[in-house]
Amino acid sequence: MRSTGSFAVMFRRWAVMAVLSAVSGSSLVWAQASNTESGTFIGSRRELFVDRLLIDTLTNAELRLHEPRDEGSVLRFDHPWEGPHGGYVTILKDHDRFRMFYRGISKLGPDGSPHERTCTAESRDGIKWTKPELGLFEFEGSRANNIVLADAAPVTHNFCPTIDPRPGVAADERYKAIGGTGKALFAYVSADGIHWKKLREEPILGPKQMTFPFSHLFDSQNLAFWSEHERTFVCYFRVWDGLRRIARSTSPDFVNWAPAEMMEQQHDDGSGARPAPAEHLYTNQTSPYFRAPHIYLAIAARFFPDRQVLTAEQAQAIHVNPDYFKDTSDAILMSTRGGHIYDRTFLEGFIKPGIGPQNWVSRTNYPALNLIQTSPTELSLYVSQDYAQPTAHVRRYSLRLDGFASVRAGVKEGELVTKPVVFSGKSLRINFATSAGGGVRFELQDAGGKPFPGFTLADCREQIGNEIDREVAWKAGADVSALAGQAIRLRIALKDADLYSFHFLP
Repeated sequence: MRSTGSFAVMFRRWAVMAVLSAVSGSSLVWAQASNTESGTFIGSRRELFVDRLLIDTLTNAELRLHEPRDEGSVLRFDHPWEGPHGGYVTILKDHDRFRMFYRGISKLGPDGSPHERTCTAESRDGIKWTKPELGLFEFEGSRANNIVLADAAPVTHNFCPTIDPRPGVAADERYKAIGGTGKALFAYVSADGIHWKKLREEPILGPKQMTFPFSHLFDSQNLAFWSEHERTFVCYFRVWDGLRRIARSTSPDFVNWAPAEMMEQQHDDGSGARPAPAEHLYTNQTSPYFRAPHIYLAIAARFFPDRQVLTAEQAQAIHVNPDYFKDTSDAILMSTRGGHIYDRTFLEGFIKPGIGPQNWVSRTNYPALNLIQTSPTELSLYVSQDYAQPTAHVRRYSLRLDGFASVRAGVKEGELVTKPVVFSGKSLRINFATSAGGGVRFELQDAGGKPFPGFTLADCREQIGNEIDREVAWKAGADVSALAGQAIRLRIALKDADLYSFHFLP
């Protein structure tokens, strides 16, 4: 083991490892993603390149946003109780199946009308979806439908479930949901996601929690989830203050919610953080990324009011509701690690409208809440499309695991150097892709930038290929445990390659 050179450094290293040992196996290990005296403590968690938190310098390399691949329609809103204005989709994984929840509207009216209801679909693989006949609620004389909640206005305008993962939670409250519009947000609970009841009659969130001026509250899809990272329930909801914006509140029990904070957006192009451009965000779809739950990803619907793309003739040809073609929208990618800041490293569109006029109408291209894994190498995300048209549907898009963004270098070798970090583990693992002529190499340095003997770029075995999980090795091997618990920097050299994520395996 390499000597640290001072008792003080040795003591700090011992203290970090003692904390790790004391709380190993608990999500609280990484809960606050704390900064130590000498570096950011990352432990063994997976780090993505959706922000610049760990990046010190980039030379001849860039952060690149990747475009999801269109995999086609998976569910039509083709029943009369669903209608062309269905949407506000949520996807949940429950044991061996996936569940989809969404709003159906049989007759268009004001938000929160009695014609709105919550419907469901299910899938074993996230690719093929079916609508179960549940027999719970009557529609036009028949119970042969997939409705899970009706006659519950206004919560069925934007009813949004989540699964409470905490050990010991009451069986009949394992599913939780929020819904409501106007100035009141209500809570519901369920054992199975099918049979729902109100948690209490009083709203859980309303004007009394707001610490900022607003003209409207909750008039979009609002969401809540249990955060292992912050050890609290978190709610992200829609606010109007002249601009469609997002706010957040927290709760220890899903009933008592703290004063809300307005979410701010910051953009950092490498020269320092500054406010991002002000844009209308219709839905926020913020959720912990399942492979790195300390990072919340927000695939938000960006709305451009009065930005008309179609002519009246084009709108008529696709049979869109005449009130819904004079605006347009797409989706953007933001991230947050808790608190009231969204990071908008990427200002460009993430999911762009597709080919054809049907994709350029108002309130289409709205992402569903949550990402799911649909193969050993692939994740899926879902988008509501063809809004206000007879062809309204949910569409699936795919990315490689962790593939939202990467550090990218071309044929001229580039380099990334991280800020000092403190890790735990025995080996460095990466998700990466190169060309046949490209490669990635790693150097481990002390906090001052001096390479550790045996872990230099020259010692590193060049990583060539395309893998989700590759172990990095040097001439002496892959074991890096001798450096665990002290501040290090990673120097990464890339040529014609993308690096999507890295972590240290325990």
